[in-house]
Amino acid sequence: MRFFKEQIKLIMKNDPAIKSKLEALLYPSVWALFYYRIAHKLYIHHHFFLARFLSERAKKKTGIEIHPGAIIGQNLFIDHGCGVVIGETTIIGNNVTLYHEVTLGGVSSEKKKRHPTIEDNVLIGCGAKILGDVTIGENSKIGANAVVLNDIPKNATVVGIPGKVVKLNTLYKGD
Repeated sequence: MRFFKEQIKLIMKNDPAIKSKLEALLYPSVWALFYYRIAHKLYIHHHFFLARFLSERAKKKTGIEIHPGAIIGQNLFIDHGCGVVIGETTIIGNNVTLYHEVTLGGVSSEKKKRHPTIEDNVLIGCGAKILGDVTIGENSKIGANAVVLNDIPKNATVVGIPGKVVKLNTLYKGD
């Protein structure tokens, strides 16, 4: 029950189009993350078939694909969600926002860390692709349709194909 209360609060805070708590429950990310949490527990206890079965059901119902091996922190907000893919060795920190068609994917079939690490407070725009064992630093923003293949420092804004840092949000500390 706590999971649903937290999700409803998060959705109501982040989406001005949602007018009621009941309407927030229609958000596909609520159900994708609900299934993910169960599947992840099964996965870490080596019930791989059941974990994948649940994640495949969630993908079919929501359009959001989250591998049960991924590690996801608190307050992940997936807006719209259709076409979002989160790979097996992905690590997502707290207070991260993903828009539709974001891919956190791999570039290798080796049995090692092959998906991105997304640190806290990162926003990833629609259609962005972050590929490989790269780290996106905290408080960064990845622009729509950017393709990121390298580590990104904290407090950066990234756009383009390939993704390039166009802004570093640093505070002036004076002399």
